[in-house]
Amino acid sequence: MHDDATDPLFASPYLDIDEWRDTPVRHRYVHGGFTGTDTRFSLYFPPAADYRGRFFQHITPVPDSENLAPGAVGQEDKIGFAFSCGAYFLETNGGGAPATPGDPAADPTVTAYRANAAAATHSREVAIRLYGAHRAYGYAYGGSGGGYRTIGAAESTEGVWDGFVPYVIGSPMAIPNVFSARMHAQRVLRDRLDAIADAVDAGSARAIGSGLSAEEAGALREVTRMGFPVRSWFGHRTMGFHAFGTLYPHIVTVDPGYFEDYWTVPGYLGADPAASVHRDRVRYRCRTSGALTSAQAAAGGVPGHRAPGTPRGGVDEAFRGDGTGTDAIVAVGVAGSPIEPPVGGADLVVISGAAAGARATVSGFHGDIAVLDTPDSGALTGLEPGDTVEIDNSAFLAAQTYHRHQVPAEGYPVWDQFRDAAGNPRYPQRPLLLGPLFTAAASGHLPTGRFAGKMIVVSCLLDREAFPWQADWYRDRVREHHGADADEHFRLWFVDHALHGDDEIQEHPTRTVSYLGVLHEALRQVSAWVETGRAPAAGTRYAVEDGQVHVPAHAADRLGVQPVVTLTADGAQRAEITAGRCVRFEVVAETPPGSGLIVALAWDFDGTGAFTDTAEFDPAAAVTIAREHVFTDPGTHFVTVRVSAHPDGDSTTPYARMDNVARVRVVVAPS
Repeated sequence: MHDDATDPLFASPYLDIDEWRDTPVRHRYVHGGFTGTDTRFSLYFPPAADYRGRFFQHITPVPDSENLAPGAVGQEDKIGFAFSCGAYFLETNGGGAPATPGDPAADPTVTAYRANAAAATHSREVAIRLYGAHRAYGYAYGGSGGGYRTIGAAESTEGVWDGFVPYVIGSPMAIPNVFSARMHAQRVLRDRLDAIADAVDAGSARAIGSGLSAEEAGALREVTRMGFPVRSWFGHRTMGFHAFGTLYPHIVTVDPGYFEDYWTVPGYLGADPAASVHRDRVRYRCRTSGALTSAQAAAGGVPGHRAPGTPRGGVDEAFRGDGTGTDAIVAVGVAGSPIEPPVGGADLVVISGAAAGARATVSGFHGDIAVLDTPDSGALTGLEPGDTVEIDNSAFLAAQTYHRHQVPAEGYPVWDQFRDAAGNPRYPQRPLLLGPLFTAAASGHLPTGRFAGKMIVVSCLLDREAFPWQADWYRDRVREHHGADADEHFRLWFVDHALHGDDEIQEHPTRTVSYLGVLHEALRQVSAWVETGRAPAAGTRYAVEDGQVHVPAHAADRLGVQPVVTLTADGAQRAEITAGRCVRFEVVAETPPGSGLIVALAWDFDGTGAFTDTAEFDPAAAVTIAREHVFTDPGTHFVTVRVSAHPDGDSTTPYARMDNVARVRVVVAPS
């Protein structure tokens, strides 16, 4: 354990702003840093009458700005939520640029936990000056890469924080393997994903593997066993390759030989002349029409090709035209480009002109425009119309099966599919496992499950970036360390119908819900656990089978805190009627024992996700409501119901409001 109170690197804190502000709520804002470091922090203190002796500290996926929180609203308002719990809020810039994975000279501990710990420790001194002598209880929480960093903080310090809520967490083998497995399936199954999504949707009459070739069936089986939630394929059109573009240069740096071996050495997919990867390989040279700045791209309607836009600091980062400097280069014209792979990833290399030798990662194509994964850092500044550029997706294709060559020794059953009967890897193995390098760079070390204090992990069953079995992997590490006392320190709550991003607004509102309410409740309950000894809700009951996490159908069996909802149409998941006929819908919504009351229920009959048709009822632990609806238009319709629960039965607050959805299929034939 690291004694952060005496960390010599952070021995000289300073404050450079101390003032009252009125937005987003009335608060005292204090900003500062530590002399001789790049670490900066922001503190948001409530009025003394609202303070109850604790603080919440959000840890971003990667080191970021210390001024993110004031721009958030609704459930995403971290300051407002903290104040509602009697806490002040702390955020930092994470200490500056993170360590490079695999760099032996780099010290990852500063950005992993030491900068955050120093800010947390100093924040207590500031709180004493404002509120009088006391020791504020501290709670750290972060998702995705911030989940790694939160766990690193929990396991590497003692006495800095009292409780922790890591969410949507990965394992030491997550990176880059969750992305490579998904990208392989996206390429091979690109013409089948609509059918696969339909096969696992409510009331489907289609078998999931129907009509697939041997290669397609193999790709679906492989990614499913790796842990990709099969119910998440509905989002295949926009999921892209997420964070892989950021990870990709590090993979090339650490293991450059892989990208040659892939195409030449037997045992790698690219060395098989019959593999479809050869069909999809593109190496194309053309004269560029020039670079496009953010302002030019936005004016031309060029869309981003990463995850749906979120406020900076969320676990899904995105290029958005309104969030990038107007002079930043975000795209390049590539006249007559023939490349349209299903994921879109490729290298763009400048062959001639003043920018010759410059490289950029392309995330996708918009006509003859190559959209960069991230804004150019300056390498393309000299690019001029008429210069020759090359588009080459060879390395991105190679990366799509990297996980096959990263089989760990033990402890990760999802990799057993790549072993022979004797337990040996069926494919050539690389000299290094990259996942542990990335994990150690993020969290300072590999997770062990050894921590002091209390912890609640929140994981999502439709998470396409942090496959949900990985939360179970960490729970096993906690049990290895704490043994029979594990339940005195740890809980794992799964959230159904929730994705990776910590967003309130959903891209697919008839299919998914925000998990922010569950995250809020985890912070509320972990603080009560620490301060009063009141144990939190039981962990979710679940089973992991072939990489997939399954939960019981009923709230009393599932436990956790999320409400459970079922919906039927004429008593089933599918109703087949003629136009003009009435269908009877029945919804049953329940909360797990002691977790709160159902406070809202809304219907979506037209597929817009507006949920404007609401039901009136008194808050209760279980609600059954029936509705009838007439369908006049032939076709396939999906009806969705969304329910909300709150631990205190409060229907007005956005905080700790926990949602779930259910949907059914109605097939309407002409009358």
